[in-house]
Amino acid sequence: MKLTWLGTATFVLESGEEKILFDPFMQLQGGNVALTQDELLQYDTVFITHCHFDHFAFVTEMEDEDADNTVFCTKQCVETMAKFSDSADNLVQIEPDRTYPIGSVSITPLRAKHIDFLWSHLFDTMTPWRVLRHIGNMPFLLWANRTFRENGEIVAYDIKAEGKEVLLLGSLAIDETETYPKGADVLVLPYQGNNDLPAKAREVITALRPKRIILSHFDNAFPPMSRDVDLRPLRKLMKEEFPDIRVVKPTPFKAVTI
Repeated sequence: MKLTWLGTATFVLESGEEKILFDPFMQLQGGNVALTQDELLQYDTVFITHCHFDHFAFVTEMEDEDADNTVFCTKQCVETMAKFSDSADNLVQIEPDRTYPIGSVSITPLRAKHIDFLWSHLFDTMTPWRVLRHIGNMPFLLWANRTFRENGEIVAYDIKAEGKEVLLLGSLAIDETETYPKGADVLVLPYQGNNDLPAKAREVITALRPKRIILSHFDNAFPPMSRDVDLRPLRKLMKEEFPDIRVVKPTPFKAVTI
């Protein structure tokens, strides 16, 4: 089984003949990773963790009358897609704790949460000079933030294949009422969205205790609302409190073997 990071929270999981895309997003002008629409269109199975624009917006561009893909997503995503398309035949509304077999891969959505939003983080990120530098992205961002809302519906995915287990989070938070697998071979950990990321990571890692962590969402994908995250505090935390857990900062388009 292989995981390939394509920027932001976008991953491709490969197992046997299956190639499954998670949370597709094409970077905005000034973003770090040049993912193209042609690359997105090659995947016929897509799973979405939640309906924020940086996880779901470009699914609307994957849709046309000749589309032959299946998109597994929350009810909120299905309702949002109705604004863009009269047909939702290729959308599957997921149910938490129900397993969806994709070939030899089994994928189970688990209830999750989004990291707490802090206005201070937004003000620190969207400094006047960054807004001016990336002013061309602002119309899209203003529209997208109003259009793509998760409405409290967010899932993590428990993925099993080839005797391995991957727990993929859509945001740096978990639901205290959900039962998550502990000791997964890999935890895909989004690392952005708050000014207290090491503390948030500590909570999640303490609860889940994975064998390995692959980071996501740490990049500057949609400036000026995003920025490259300083990973040194996280590495310090891991060295001091979780020395047995390896943390991988993935390279775009380079597969990691699980």
